[in-house]
Amino acid sequence: MAVTRTFSIIKPDATRRNLTGAVTKMLEEAGLRVVASKRIQMSEDQAKKFYEVHAERPFYGELVAFMTSGPVVVQVLEGEDAVKRNRDVMGATNPADAEEGTIRKAFAESIEANSVHGSDSDENAATEIAFFFSDDEIVG
Repeated sequence: MAVTRTFSIIKPDATRRNLTGAVTKMLEEAGLRVVASKRIQMSEDQAKKFYEVHAERPFYGELVAFMTSGPVVVQVLEGEDAVKRNRDVMGATNPADAEEGTIRKAFAESIEANSVHGSDSDENAATEIAFFFSDDEIVG
């Protein structure tokens, strides 16, 4: 397996409950290394642009409102098969379906407030990383 990078967001429900360290610990214990991280307050324009793929879906407005409701932590993660590894440790989108030992099983409040976002492909990871980070902010 090759070492690759993926993108992660620790969402407002998790930062509000001071779970940034606990989530990051689970990511690191799953074999991922944080090579860039910053706590930001996402603007409405940023959230709309980042989630524009969902613009036609009925939950888009609620998603944008939620993602701008408090600070988030955006991260670049590195590891073997990083996208899959991150998605495995995140767990199912619906925490009721998530396996024990996953971030969403442990911390999600609901299907909407599910504590984390992760890229779903290497291509999307590259796009999402570039949306929030410049190359000189990523140090491994």
